[in-house]
Amino acid sequence: MLKLSGEALMGEQGNGIDPATVKRLASEIRDLCLAGVQTGVVVGGGNILRGAEKASKGLDRVTSDQMGMLATVINALAMQDALENLGQPVRVMSALKINQVCEDYIRRRAVRHLEKGRVVIFAAGTGNPFFTTDSAASLRAIEINAELLIKATKVDGVYSADPMKDANAKLYRRLTYDQALEEKLNVMDATALVLCRDNKMPLRVMNIFESGAIMRLMQGGSVGSLIETG
Repeated sequence: MLKLSGEALMGEQGNGIDPATVKRLASEIRDLCLAGVQTGVVVGGGNILRGAEKASKGLDRVTSDQMGMLATVINALAMQDALENLGQPVRVMSALKINQVCEDYIRRRAVRHLEKGRVVIFAAGTGNPFFTTDSAASLRAIEINAELLIKATKVDGVYSADPMKDANAKLYRRLTYDQALEEKLNVMDATALVLCRDNKMPLRVMNIFESGAIMRLMQGGSVGSLIETG
């Protein structure tokens, strides 16, 4: 299961969707499928709208989170289009009912799509306000019995502090969920981490902007940081 932030889709732009970036990401996902890896994707919506930010500025939190869920559907459709243009079968499954543009999320149907070699893009988060797309990625990974959850970020792994601000930040190659929670390392929100910990779902944090890194990881390479249950 690959968790892509909305920011990953905007490339060097300040917001929105960068077609060239989406195409590159789609190409790497397609290559995974060609190598026989069943691949699910959860995509965020931060490049379009962040519900929590809007709520902090006075918009009702439930309404703003619903708007954020719709932003993830827009991103999912963009990724679907890019994959289909590469000849890769793909289905978008939404936690919200929008079945004129994508399928409703049904666990058994999602597993069947994966078994048939289709990429499944899980959109609209969990379908509930107050839950992040990180929590959605953890939940969906557990539901489909994924072997690994990958959180694709703009840094090389989990650091003791923000490496963009602290030159002395330490990179952790391996750590436990309890360590990540106790040290408040901001890998994912606490709900997502606890879900993974309690269901023994390994999490790999890696740099999505490093070309070919996902394939190297699937081939056994040491990429990013691995978080496991202690």
